[in-house]
Amino acid sequence: MPAYRPGPRNLITDVAGLTVGHGTNERAGTGATVLLCPRPWVAAVDIRGGGPGVRETETLAPENLVGGVHAITLSGGSVFGLAAADGAVARLSAKGVGLRLRPDGHFIPIVPGAVLHDLGNEGDKDWGETPPYRALGISAVENARAEFALGRVGVGRGAMVGFEKGGVGSVSLDLGDGLMVGALVAANAVGSVRMPDGRSFWAWPFEIEREYGGIAPDIAARAIDPAPDETRLSTLGRLSPGANTTLAVVATNADLDKGEAKRFAMMAQDGIARAVRPAHTPFDGDLVFALASGDRPLGHDAARAMKLARLGSAAADCVARAIARAVWEAGVGAS
Repeated sequence: MPAYRPGPRNLITDVAGLTVGHGTNERAGTGATVLLCPRPWVAAVDIRGGGPGVRETETLAPENLVGGVHAITLSGGSVFGLAAADGAVARLSAKGVGLRLRPDGHFIPIVPGAVLHDLGNEGDKDWGETPPYRALGISAVENARAEFALGRVGVGRGAMVGFEKGGVGSVSLDLGDGLMVGALVAANAVGSVRMPDGRSFWAWPFEIEREYGGIAPDIAARAIDPAPDETRLSTLGRLSPGANTTLAVVATNADLDKGEAKRFAMMAQDGIARAVRPAHTPFDGDLVFALASGDRPLGHDAARAMKLARLGSAAADCVARAIARAVWEAGVGAS
């Protein structure tokens, strides 16, 4: 059996070509994160939460014309945060990135995006008619690198998970045979990442190399309450549609088409349910974007579907790991 390990960075950027940048506004306690593709990559999205906030997701439907994306934006700020994609589009176009419909025309970047709600959390949100998100999108593009920070940065700056601080998490998994899978999440869920012992993570069986503390659970504790902390959460105003969201991006270097990328994203959603309880509630906007570079052929024989299933299962594990790592890196795991 292969000894599965993360890639060299244990970040989504172990999928070669991807870069990630953050824009963070400390005064407002919010931010945005951009994932940049070096060329148009095949993409898809799967939305399970009851209160999503999205941009250009219908563009990714398999029946639609556009074959790839240039970037994906994730932002705080609820509906105001959708402007982060405006900033990313403007800066990428100025850099000569995007489709061009005629030789002297504008470059047109394809940049889907999604937002989470952090407006009720810490920070000065009194920005009047000039929300900071367009500028944050521009900043995130400029900051994009293969190495990037985790925790309370970018889209994760104002995130909460249950009663804990959330943030940005990312991991990767080397499947051998040249195949790589990675995930990046912004964890801002109404549910909890902790098991009933209050210390260990629901995602503990998937942890590799103590990436979120190596905390073993109390196996005597039982998870029989289907909605733990419901009453307490309601007093904090967290039980409103869209007030909580886990945003995720999964990526692979396999040569997936748009339909296969959709299945890849759908399978990856299970990682949220493995790491957060409850998940996909009416109060969450949970969604997963999928990206595929196409650099590694899967072949077109009878085994292709099985290879896709393996990729999707790995993506779900990566999402679960990334959620736990987001909370750990946010600093609450050490308490």
